[in-house]
Amino acid sequence: MFCPTKPSPILPKIPKLSSIRSSSAGGVSSGGRVDVLVEALPFIQKFHGKTVVVKYGGAAMKSAELQGSVIKDLVLLSCVGLRPVFVHGGGPAINSWLSRLNIPSTFLDGLRVTDPSTMEVVEMVLVGNVNKRLVSLINSSGATAVGLSGSDARLLTARPSPNSHHLGLVGEVASVDPTILRPLLSNRLIPVIASVASDPSGQSYNINADTVAGEVAAALGAEKLILLTDVAGILADVDDAGSLVREIDIKGVKRMVAEGAVAGGMIPKVNCCVRALAQGVRTASIIDGRVPHSLLLEILTDEGAGTMIRG
Repeated sequence: MFCPTKPSPILPKIPKLSSIRSSSAGGVSSGGRVDVLVEALPFIQKFHGKTVVVKYGGAAMKSAELQGSVIKDLVLLSCVGLRPVFVHGGGPAINSWLSRLNIPSTFLDGLRVTDPSTMEVVEMVLVGNVNKRLVSLINSSGATAVGLSGSDARLLTARPSPNSHHLGLVGEVASVDPTILRPLLSNRLIPVIASVASDPSGQSYNINADTVAGEVAAALGAEKLILLTDVAGILADVDDAGSLVREIDIKGVKRMVAEGAVAGGMIPKVNCCVRALAQGVRTASIIDGRVPHSLLLEILTDEGAGTMIRG
């Protein structure tokens, strides 16, 4: 069957997917649901067979309702022919287990100070608990997921952070070998990657999940990198929630950082996106993970669900 690359000009005007983002399935007519699918068609065609790397964390990880929304979005994207890769951290779960074990949590510049005892818990929680739970949720929702850590098949090779004398076993990504990922994606499996990796000696390191997602996206030549966050995206004025910057290029976002318009915890996310774009990723988005189905809104609508940065 021939599939046009653009919607037919004789199609009637259809409602925006974003306009019914808060509606329940029972509140949308059958015709309305068909119209939504028609609206999504050109986006599905555009991204069919493309790799999309999603970093999962923040509010979307803490709320069972939002978690379910993200998992459904991921499975739907896989079912319509996209090739998603799911990268996760797990700060809240790590905090909970450290508290149970009476191990204090210490942070420096937003990074967890990771001594050997803490590293053992981090690896146990991310690889053995959070990762397997996400794999199970994806599998039970109709797709097939495979759980990995950065250490598996040398997917990631870690190195110590330059500030390791203060941060301990906090690492950076020294290199990525995506060999293990390619056959999984070719067979329509969803890789779920925990942000833990080892150095050549076998020492494990705790690595920021945004960084892992960006480096994996670059190694795969991904079409899109998407970071789920607890904010609307990049704001022109941090005190004005209505000042969302929906689209910007690398020069523009660097200018915002230099002028102080982008500050605090948003800076490492922006830097992660810029680095991925410089290495060949087509677009990088920082989206609001607090909005149900923000992943679908970002990929399958013109409006999106946050800020998209172009190379």
